[in-house]
Amino acid sequence: MSGAPVEVLQQVPLFAELRPEDLAQVARVFKKRQFAAGETVTKEGSGGAAFFLIESGEAQVSVRGHSRPPLGPGDHFGEVALIDGQERSATITANTDLVCYGLTYWDFQPLVHGNAAIAWGLLLALARLLRAAQND
Repeated sequence: MSGAPVEVLQQVPLFAELRPEDLAQVARVFKKRQFAAGETVTKEGSGGAAFFLIESGEAQVSVRGHSRPPLGPGDHFGEVALIDGQERSATITANTDLVCYGLTYWDFQPLVHGNAAIAWGLLLALARLLRAAQND
């Protein structure tokens, strides 16, 4: 099954500035992924090429060996890897069976390249996130 729920994607800061029709186009590119309890979803330091949105289950987050709060339904990770494809900054491990919607860099990049409105919406969202980070 393909496609992520648009109403959930609207809550993701990276996609918050997209017009509804552009968000729907992005949502259609997501693919459902399942991970068994104990399975590593992403490994810190490894190549990153996907963004994940959790539909159900719980995942543990570890950064430089330190645990962070777990992730659950509606949470997401991998935004930066979706854009730059660089190394992962955290290890994410499924605590329980985990169902996610995944979007890969190689599926997302052509969509952005071919649609200026999506690219502009992402640029606006990144600028907003950068301003917020600078004010912290």
